[in-house]
Amino acid sequence: MIKGRCLCGEVSFSVDGPLGRSAACHCSQCRKQSGHYWASSSAEESDIAITGQVKWYEASADAKRGFCPNCGSFLFWKAHDEDAVSFSLGALDEPTGVKLECHIFVADKGDYYVIDDDLPQSEMS
Repeated sequence: MIKGRCLCGEVSFSVDGPLGRSAACHCSQCRKQSGHYWASSSAEESDIAITGQVKWYEASADAKRGFCPNCGSFLFWKAHDEDAVSFSLGALDEPTGVKLECHIFVADKGDYYVIDDDLPQSEMS
């Protein structure tokens, strides 16, 4: 089981189940909401227990983003048509045992940084 929480601790979560891939998302929405690219993994919604009140923002017709209404930590991303929920790797309590596996939406990455590791890159998801 892995655990995580927002900056102020009002929202916490635990994941008890298999994790999806761990990716760094470089899309403009993730960059604008997080301040840089957003590193996340995912799990089935039924495997994630959330304590505290999450504020959901409808970021597009396809997905919503969850954050702590007190400190503003961006914690979750959920596509409307999927059962999985992505969660912030930066919010996890260490040690996580999780490693990044890939970069996604690199066609939309910021011009102020270079991706300089050997992980696979995808123009889209």
